[in-house]
Amino acid sequence: MTGAHPVPADARVLLPGAIDRFTARVHAVAPDRWDAPTPCSAWSVRDLVNHLCSEHAWAPHELAGESMEEVGDRYDGDLLADDPVGAWDRAAARSRPRWTATAEHAPRVHTIFGWIPVEEYAEQMLLDLTVHEWDLARGAGLDERVDPAGVERALAYLDGTPVMLSGPGLFADPVSPRGTEPQDVLLARVGRRS
Repeated sequence: MTGAHPVPADARVLLPGAIDRFTARVHAVAPDRWDAPTPCSAWSVRDLVNHLCSEHAWAPHELAGESMEEVGDRYDGDLLADDPVGAWDRAAARSRPRWTATAEHAPRVHTIFGWIPVEEYAEQMLLDLTVHEWDLARGAGLDERVDPAGVERALAYLDGTPVMLSGPGLFADPVSPRGTEPQDVLLARVGRRS
């Protein structure tokens, strides 16, 4: 399944580009599409972007080795207010440069799954960005093609024993893929009908 596109050994290498691609999608959302539904059944486009804002606001703290208790609830609730694009840009501006500083990362980070290796956290973030980029594109009526290297990396991660799929409600149950293309297979693995 993999091998058609160069995939680096460390998912952290792909994260700045994945953040940039998500940013481009956020900037392309038409004003009348923010309340549109997405493939995440409980989330509108706005809800989805808020979710990613929260994740990327948290990322610098986690990468520095702070615990969830230390960060507290400062990124709970609505982070978008009346400026969803600006809110995402601010979260991305804090998160993106932290992923390039791989030598400075704490070896283990604290997440909802407990303390996990930073490499596992990077895999989770890349999977989330890749799948949610597609969710955002579908909800906003944009081109639905996502980065092939990100797709292949996410599939390789899912072929292992990812801790993030052991928790309830993170992704929908798998469905039959529409075709054999890696993007179709990835989306089906996380319950999306492409």
